Order: sequence, then C-alpha cells, then structure tokens
Amino acid sequence: MIYTVTLNPSIDYVITLDALCKGAINRTKEEDIIYGGKGINVSMMLAHLGIPSTALGFFAGFTGEALKKGIEQQGIMTDFIPIEDGFTRINVKIHAQEESEINGQGPLITSAHLHQLYAKLELLQPNDILVLSGNLPKQVPANIYAVLMEKLHDKQIDVVVDAFGEPLRQALPQHPFLIKPNHHELQELFQLADLQEQDLVTCARQLQMEGARNVIISMADKGAMLVSETNEVYRIASPKGKVVSSVGAGDSMVAGFLYGWLKEKTYEKALRWGVACGSASAFCKGIAQRAFVMEQYQKMEDDLL
Repeated sequence: MIYTVTLNPSIDYVITLDALCKGAINRTKEEDIIYGGKGINVSMMLAHLGIPSTALGFFAGFTGEALKKGIEQQGIMTDFIPIEDGFTRINVKIHAQEESEINGQGPLITSAHLHQLYAKLELLQPNDILVLSGNLPKQVPANIYAVLMEKLHDKQIDVVVDAFGEPLRQALPQHPFLIKPNHHELQELFQLADLQEQDLVTCARQLQMEGARNVIISMADKGAMLVSETNEVYRIASPKGKVVSSVGAGDSMVAGFLYGWLKEKTYEKALRWGVACGSASAFCKGIAQRAFVMEQYQKMEDDLL
C-alpha cells in the first residue's frame, strides 16, 4: 500500500481572469474547486493511474468535511485525523497575466494530534511506501518528517520526501528513498545564483552524501533529471504542450515515478513516467486523467524513434 501524508491540506479555489486589477472589482472567466495539498495530489494521480493509496493528514471544520468527502468521491481512501478547532484552509489560485496564489493558514495542530498520526503510521507494513510532502503548518516542528521516518526506521518502508528547506535537510540522514527538489529549490538550498546542468548533478550527489538515495530534480518545461542510488544519471525532456497550470505538476511527477517504479522496476522508466504525469497535469486544469497521461507518455516514446 502507498500512504500519503498531507499535514496541511486545502481546498483550492482556482480562478481565471483576463487581468488581475489591484484595488478594483475583478470578475472571473472560469472557476473551479480542487481538493489540494501535495500528498493528496499524489494520491489523486495514483488513483487516476489505477494504483490505490490511503491519504493521511488532518482536517477541520466544514471545509475539512467537504475536503474529505470530495477526495473519497474520487476513489481515494482517507484516514484523516479530525482537529477540533479551526477549519481546513482555502487557497486561492489566480490565473491571469501570471499565476498568483493566496494560501490560508489551516487549523492549529498540537503535539496530541501528531501523536495520533504516529499511532496510525505504526500500522504500516514492510514494503509499504510512504509519501511525506508539502510545506509544514507554522506550529509543526521543522524536523517532523525526520521524526516520522525515525519512528518507521525498522519497518523496511520506502519513504518519499517532497519538501524543501529545513524539513528536507533534516530528513536526509534518515535515508529517504526519493526526494524531488525543483531547480529553484536547489538554488535556494545551496545558495547558488545560477545552476548549470553539471551543477545539478553535483548538488544531487551532495544530497545523496547527506542521506538521500534517489534525487529527482524537476525543471518545469525542461523535464527532469534523476541521479539514482546506482550512481546513474538520467535526463528526460518534457513532451511539448501548452502549460495551463503548474499546480500539482510536481506531485503528479512523484506519483508517476512511483507508478513507473512499481510497473517497470527500472529508474529510467520510472523517471519517464514521472515526467509524463507531471507534464500532463501541467497541460490541464487539476490532476490529469489516465488517458491524457498515456498520450504524453506516447509522445515521449515517439520522440525516441
């Protein structure tokens, strides 16, 4: 079983405008509701690919009830922990001349709530996969992913950490199976003004020295690079297409990589599936459906001929 953890899930209110005018009334051209959070996005893509997963995390208030119901209606199993006070956050994603976001805070998560999460993770079995992804609520300690991994150390579970900054750095000594910084996060992590292709490999190998087993670097429309635990470097270009929204594309890449790894058992094919899923979600609104993913994957296969 694959489990995803989203510590601060959200309902994303996605709107499209001709132009965003500050200090004026703006009227939408299009609007949509998307049940979000990075781990939930991973579960959503896995569901579209026919791979079951269980979404873990916290929910609160009327927005939390709507989130839980909406996710379950899309075929995803949930095992959320209720928070008594506050409400699950609402994020506003604005598509106009450029993408803008207004993200809510979410409910207060206490140490008692975290201990409930620890208890749920204790039920995981050997060979399960755990995906820890997303930014942390402000009151949750930066080492939470490291703490969760340490508690599962003896269970033979592959853990994916899709985060950046201090939560990622502190998780590295626990040897995550996969991490997926994007090139901007890598620049920030290593305090570099610019990154050339060879710099990406150097940074990835440094992250491996700090504990990561496999490192994917996502590069938006330029595709992705994987530096594997077998000391190989794979570089896959994205299929051509019009970017509609980058929201959820990186999470789709993680799901696609896991799908490809379970299906093909080779890192190169896993990365190819990851890029196909990430690109497909970038080319549509929300998380891409299976048929569209397959279309992007076939484009990439055709480019090799």
